[in-house]
Amino acid sequence: MTATTTRTRRSVGNRSAATDLTDTTPPSPALGSTPGAPTPPPLGDDLLAVLTRMRLPYLRKAAPEVLAVARAQRWDPAEVLRVLIAEEITGRDAATRRMRRKNAGLPAGKTFESWREADSSIPPGTQSGLASLEWIHRAENLAIAGPSGTGKSHFVEAIADKVIDAGMRVAWFTLESLTATIGRAAVDGSVARTIARITRAELIVVDDIGMLPAGQAAGEAFYRLVDAAYERRSLAVTSNIHPSGFDTLMPKTLATATVDRLLHHAHVVLTEGNSLRLSEATAGRGVMPLT
Repeated sequence: MTATTTRTRRSVGNRSAATDLTDTTPPSPALGSTPGAPTPPPLGDDLLAVLTRMRLPYLRKAAPEVLAVARAQRWDPAEVLRVLIAEEITGRDAATRRMRRKNAGLPAGKTFESWREADSSIPPGTQSGLASLEWIHRAENLAIAGPSGTGKSHFVEAIADKVIDAGMRVAWFTLESLTATIGRAAVDGSVARTIARITRAELIVVDDIGMLPAGQAAGEAFYRLVDAAYERRSLAVTSNIHPSGFDTLMPKTLATATVDRLLHHAHVVLTEGNSLRLSEATAGRGVMPLT
Protein backbone atom coordinates (compact mmCIF):
# COMPACT_ATOMS: atom_id res chain seq x y z
CA MET A 1 0.00 0.00 0.00
CA THR A 2 1.46 3.39 -1.00
CA ALA A 3 0.06 6.71 0.17
CA THR A 4 1.48 10.19 0.34
CA THR A 5 0.63 11.77 3.68
CA THR A 6 0.79 15.51 4.24
CA ARG A 7 0.79 16.73 7.84
CA THR A 8 -0.67 20.19 7.89
CA ARG A 9 0.40 23.53 9.30
CA ARG A 10 -1.35 26.85 9.34
CA SER A 11 -0.71 28.92 6.22
CA VAL A 12 -1.01 32.55 5.14
CA GLY A 13 -2.60 34.06 2.02
CA ASN A 14 -5.93 34.02 0.22
CA ARG A 15 -6.93 31.92 -2.76
CA SER A 16 -8.31 33.72 -5.77
CA ALA A 17 -11.42 32.56 -7.57
CA ALA A 18 -11.12 29.41 -9.63
CA THR A 19 -10.70 29.96 -13.36
CA ASP A 20 -13.39 28.66 -15.67
CA LEU A 21 -11.40 26.32 -17.90
CA THR A 22 -14.11 25.68 -20.45
CA ASP A 23 -15.06 29.21 -21.60
CA THR A 24 -12.05 29.68 -23.87
CA THR A 25 -13.91 31.28 -26.77
CA PRO A 26 -13.50 35.09 -26.73
CA PRO A 27 -16.70 37.14 -26.54
CA SER A 28 -18.30 37.72 -29.89
CA PRO A 29 -17.57 41.20 -31.26
CA ALA A 30 -21.21 41.44 -32.23
CA LEU A 31 -22.56 41.04 -28.72
CA GLY A 32 -22.79 43.68 -26.08
CA SER A 33 -23.19 46.48 -28.61
CA THR A 34 -23.43 50.17 -27.78
CA PRO A 35 -26.36 51.05 -25.47
CA GLY A 36 -29.13 52.79 -27.33
CA ALA A 37 -28.29 51.13 -30.65
CA PRO A 38 -31.29 50.13 -32.80
CA THR A 39 -32.76 46.71 -32.15
CA PRO A 40 -31.55 44.34 -34.88
CA PRO A 41 -34.29 43.04 -37.19
CA PRO A 42 -35.63 39.60 -36.29
CA LEU A 43 -34.84 36.53 -38.33
CA GLY A 44 -37.22 35.44 -41.02
CA ASP A 45 -39.72 32.74 -40.19
CA ASP A 46 -38.12 30.28 -42.61
CA LEU A 47 -34.66 30.70 -41.04
CA LEU A 48 -36.11 30.49 -37.52
CA ALA A 49 -37.84 27.25 -38.47
CA VAL A 50 -34.59 25.77 -39.80
CA LEU A 51 -32.59 26.76 -36.70
CA THR A 52 -35.31 25.41 -34.43
CA ARG A 53 -35.40 22.11 -36.32
CA MET A 54 -31.60 21.86 -36.13
CA ARG A 55 -31.78 22.51 -32.36
CA LEU A 56 -29.46 25.52 -32.34
CA PRO A 57 -31.07 27.69 -29.64
CA TYR A 58 -28.01 29.77 -28.73
CA LEU A 59 -27.10 30.46 -32.34
CA ARG A 60 -30.73 31.39 -32.97
CA LYS A 61 -30.72 33.85 -30.07
CA ALA A 62 -27.46 35.53 -31.13
CA ALA A 63 -28.13 35.55 -34.88
CA PRO A 64 -30.10 38.81 -35.26
CA GLU A 65 -27.42 40.92 -33.58
CA VAL A 66 -24.52 39.07 -35.19
CA LEU A 67 -26.04 39.42 -38.67
CA ALA A 68 -26.80 43.10 -38.15
CA VAL A 69 -23.21 43.83 -37.15
CA ALA A 70 -21.89 41.64 -39.96
CA ARG A 71 -23.84 43.65 -42.52
CA ALA A 72 -22.75 46.98 -41.03
CA GLN A 73 -19.07 45.98 -40.83
CA ARG A 74 -19.00 43.90 -44.03
CA TRP A 75 -17.73 40.76 -42.37
CA ASP A 76 -16.39 37.89 -44.39
CA PRO A 77 -19.04 35.13 -44.55
CA ALA A 78 -16.63 32.71 -42.89
CA GLU A 79 -16.33 35.08 -39.89
CA VAL A 80 -20.10 35.24 -39.56
CA LEU A 81 -20.25 31.46 -39.52
CA ARG A 82 -17.39 31.24 -36.99
CA VAL A 83 -19.04 33.69 -34.58
CA LEU A 84 -22.45 32.04 -34.79
CA ILE A 85 -21.05 28.57 -34.19
CA ALA A 86 -18.95 29.90 -31.29
CA GLU A 87 -22.13 31.30 -29.70
CA GLU A 88 -23.79 27.89 -29.94
CA ILE A 89 -20.77 26.13 -28.44
CA THR A 90 -20.49 28.63 -25.58
CA GLY A 91 -24.19 28.34 -24.79
CA ARG A 92 -24.14 24.56 -24.84
CA ASP A 93 -21.05 24.40 -22.63
CA ALA A 94 -22.69 26.70 -20.06
CA ALA A 95 -25.89 24.62 -20.12
CA THR A 96 -23.88 21.43 -19.65
CA ARG A 97 -22.12 22.87 -16.62
CA ARG A 98 -25.44 23.95 -15.09
CA MET A 99 -26.87 20.47 -15.64
CA ARG A 100 -23.79 18.77 -14.17
CA ARG A 101 -23.88 21.01 -11.09
CA LYS A 102 -27.50 20.06 -10.55
CA ASN A 103 -26.87 16.35 -11.08
CA ALA A 104 -23.75 16.34 -8.88
CA GLY A 105 -25.72 17.14 -5.74
CA LEU A 106 -23.10 19.49 -4.30
CA PRO A 107 -24.33 20.32 -0.80
CA ALA A 108 -23.60 23.99 -0.15
CA GLY A 109 -22.36 25.78 -3.27
CA LYS A 110 -18.86 26.26 -1.82
CA THR A 111 -16.19 27.41 -4.27
CA PHE A 112 -12.63 28.70 -4.15
CA GLU A 113 -14.09 32.23 -4.17
CA SER A 114 -15.18 31.74 -0.56
CA TRP A 115 -12.23 29.55 0.44
CA ARG A 116 -9.90 31.26 2.95
CA GLU A 117 -6.45 29.80 2.44
CA ALA A 118 -5.03 31.68 5.43
CA ASP A 119 -7.48 29.95 7.77
CA SER A 120 -6.75 26.45 6.49
CA SER A 121 -4.21 24.08 7.97
CA ILE A 122 -3.65 22.52 4.54
CA PRO A 123 -0.26 23.75 3.24
CA PRO A 124 -0.52 26.19 0.31
CA GLY A 125 1.52 23.92 -1.95
CA THR A 126 -0.81 21.01 -1.28
CA GLN A 127 -3.84 23.20 -1.94
CA SER A 128 -2.41 24.40 -5.26
CA GLY A 129 -1.44 20.90 -6.33
CA LEU A 130 -4.87 19.47 -5.60
CA ALA A 131 -6.65 22.45 -7.19
CA SER A 132 -4.70 21.84 -10.41
CA LEU A 133 -6.85 18.69 -10.90
CA GLU A 134 -3.87 16.78 -12.34
CA TRP A 135 -4.47 13.98 -9.83
CA ILE A 136 -7.98 13.51 -11.20
CA HIS A 137 -6.65 13.07 -14.72
CA ARG A 138 -4.43 10.31 -13.29
CA ALA A 139 -7.41 8.64 -11.51
CA GLU A 140 -5.77 9.16 -8.11
CA ASN A 141 -7.69 9.50 -4.86
CA LEU A 142 -7.86 12.08 -2.07
CA ALA A 143 -8.50 11.37 1.61
CA ILE A 144 -8.82 14.33 3.98
CA ALA A 145 -9.08 13.51 7.68
CA GLY A 146 -9.27 15.79 10.69
CA PRO A 147 -11.48 17.40 13.31
CA SER A 148 -14.90 18.77 12.46
CA GLY A 149 -14.94 22.34 11.20
CA THR A 150 -11.40 22.39 9.75
CA GLY A 151 -12.53 22.97 6.16
CA LYS A 152 -12.48 19.45 4.77
CA SER A 153 -15.86 19.52 3.04
CA HIS A 154 -15.47 23.12 1.87
CA PHE A 155 -12.15 22.37 0.20
CA VAL A 156 -13.41 19.22 -1.52
CA GLU A 157 -16.58 20.96 -2.70
CA ALA A 158 -14.47 23.80 -4.14
CA ILE A 159 -12.44 21.19 -6.03
CA ALA A 160 -15.66 19.54 -7.23
CA ASP A 161 -16.93 22.90 -8.49
CA LYS A 162 -13.69 23.38 -10.42
CA VAL A 163 -13.92 19.85 -11.85
CA ILE A 164 -17.33 20.72 -13.31
CA ASP A 165 -15.94 23.97 -14.74
CA ALA A 166 -13.21 21.89 -16.39
CA GLY A 167 -15.85 19.92 -18.30
CA MET A 168 -15.94 16.84 -16.10
CA ARG A 169 -18.62 15.22 -13.93
CA VAL A 170 -18.98 14.88 -10.18
CA ALA A 171 -21.07 12.57 -7.99
CA TRP A 172 -21.43 13.67 -4.34
CA PHE A 173 -22.55 11.42 -1.49
CA THR A 174 -22.40 11.05 2.23
CA LEU A 175 -21.82 7.49 3.40
CA GLU A 176 -25.48 7.41 4.46
CA SER A 177 -26.81 8.59 1.07
CA LEU A 178 -24.51 6.18 -0.76
CA THR A 179 -25.77 3.31 1.42
CA ALA A 180 -29.38 4.31 0.72
CA THR A 181 -28.73 4.55 -3.04
CA ILE A 182 -27.14 1.09 -3.19
CA GLY A 183 -29.84 -0.31 -0.90
CA ARG A 184 -32.62 0.88 -3.22
CA ALA A 185 -30.79 -0.60 -6.20
CA ALA A 186 -30.50 -3.96 -4.41
CA VAL A 187 -34.27 -4.19 -4.19
CA ASP A 188 -34.73 -4.32 -7.97
CA GLY A 189 -31.40 -5.95 -8.79
CA SER A 190 -29.86 -2.85 -10.38
CA VAL A 191 -26.78 -2.50 -8.18
CA ALA A 192 -24.35 -3.08 -11.05
CA ARG A 193 -26.12 -0.50 -13.24
CA THR A 194 -26.22 2.01 -10.37
CA ILE A 195 -22.51 1.63 -9.65
CA ALA A 196 -21.74 1.93 -13.37
CA ARG A 197 -23.77 5.16 -13.53
CA ILE A 198 -22.00 6.64 -10.49
CA THR A 199 -18.55 5.78 -11.84
CA ARG A 200 -19.21 7.67 -15.06
CA ALA A 201 -18.25 10.74 -13.00
CA GLU A 202 -14.58 11.65 -13.10
CA LEU A 203 -14.71 12.62 -9.39
CA ILE A 204 -16.79 10.77 -6.81
CA VAL A 205 -17.00 12.26 -3.30
CA VAL A 206 -18.04 10.49 -0.09
CA ASP A 207 -18.26 13.18 2.57
CA ASP A 208 -18.23 13.08 6.37
CA ILE A 209 -17.44 9.39 6.88
CA GLY A 210 -17.63 8.59 10.57
CA MET A 211 -20.07 11.30 11.61
CA LEU A 212 -22.86 8.74 12.03
CA PRO A 213 -22.71 5.05 12.94
CA ALA A 214 -22.09 2.70 10.02
CA GLY A 215 -22.39 -1.06 9.69
CA GLN A 216 -22.51 -3.99 7.29
CA ALA A 217 -24.70 -2.29 4.68
CA ALA A 218 -22.60 0.88 4.67
CA GLY A 219 -19.39 -1.12 4.50
CA GLU A 220 -20.67 -3.14 1.55
CA ALA A 221 -21.88 -0.06 -0.33
CA PHE A 222 -18.59 1.77 0.22
CA TYR A 223 -16.56 -1.27 -0.82
CA ARG A 224 -18.59 -1.71 -4.03
CA LEU A 225 -17.94 1.91 -4.99
CA VAL A 226 -14.23 1.91 -4.14
CA ASP A 227 -13.69 -1.38 -5.95
CA ALA A 228 -15.53 -0.21 -9.09
CA ALA A 229 -13.64 3.10 -9.20
CA TYR A 230 -10.23 1.56 -8.44
CA GLU A 231 -7.63 2.85 -10.93
CA ARG A 232 -10.46 4.13 -13.17
CA ARG A 233 -11.94 7.14 -11.41
CA SER A 234 -10.90 9.49 -8.63
CA LEU A 235 -12.48 9.21 -5.19
CA ALA A 236 -12.34 11.98 -2.59
CA VAL A 237 -13.35 11.13 0.97
CA THR A 238 -13.54 13.33 4.05
CA SER A 239 -13.68 11.97 7.58
CA ASN A 240 -12.98 12.85 11.18
CA ILE A 241 -11.22 9.45 11.32
CA HIS A 242 -8.04 8.50 9.44
CA PRO A 243 -8.83 5.83 6.82
CA SER A 244 -6.67 3.36 8.76
CA GLY A 245 -9.35 3.55 11.46
CA PHE A 246 -12.33 2.75 9.22
CA ASP A 247 -12.45 -0.72 10.79
CA THR A 248 -14.04 0.99 13.79
CA LEU A 249 -16.96 1.97 11.56
CA MET A 250 -17.58 -1.16 9.51
CA PRO A 251 -16.65 -4.86 9.56
CA LYS A 252 -12.88 -5.29 9.62
CA THR A 253 -12.68 -7.50 6.52
CA LEU A 254 -14.62 -4.98 4.42
CA ALA A 255 -12.69 -2.04 5.86
CA THR A 256 -9.33 -3.64 5.13
CA ALA A 257 -10.19 -4.44 1.51
CA THR A 258 -11.74 -0.99 0.98
CA VAL A 259 -8.89 1.03 2.49
CA ASP A 260 -6.31 -1.05 0.62
CA ARG A 261 -7.83 0.03 -2.71
CA LEU A 262 -8.66 3.56 -1.57
CA LEU A 263 -5.15 4.44 -0.44
CA HIS A 264 -3.15 2.63 -3.11
CA HIS A 265 -3.04 5.74 -5.31
CA ALA A 266 -4.06 8.38 -2.79
CA HIS A 267 -3.08 11.78 -1.47
CA VAL A 268 -3.75 11.75 2.27
CA VAL A 269 -4.13 15.14 3.95
CA LEU A 270 -4.53 15.58 7.70
CA THR A 271 -6.17 18.78 8.91
CA GLU A 272 -5.81 20.13 12.43
CA GLY A 273 -6.86 23.07 14.59
CA ASN A 274 -10.07 24.41 16.05
CA SER A 275 -13.40 24.48 14.26
CA LEU A 276 -13.59 27.45 11.89
CA ARG A 277 -17.37 27.47 12.33
CA LEU A 278 -17.04 27.69 16.11
CA SER A 279 -14.41 30.44 15.79
CA GLU A 280 -16.74 32.46 13.57
CA ALA A 281 -19.63 31.92 15.95
CA THR A 282 -17.70 33.05 19.04
CA ALA A 283 -16.38 36.08 17.13
CA GLY A 284 -19.94 37.07 16.13
CA ARG A 285 -19.30 36.48 12.41
CA GLY A 286 -21.72 33.57 12.06
CA VAL A 287 -24.83 35.74 11.61
CA MET A 288 -25.80 39.11 10.17
CA PRO A 289 -26.02 41.80 12.88
CA LEU A 290 -29.53 42.55 14.09
CA THR A 291 -30.82 46.08 13.39
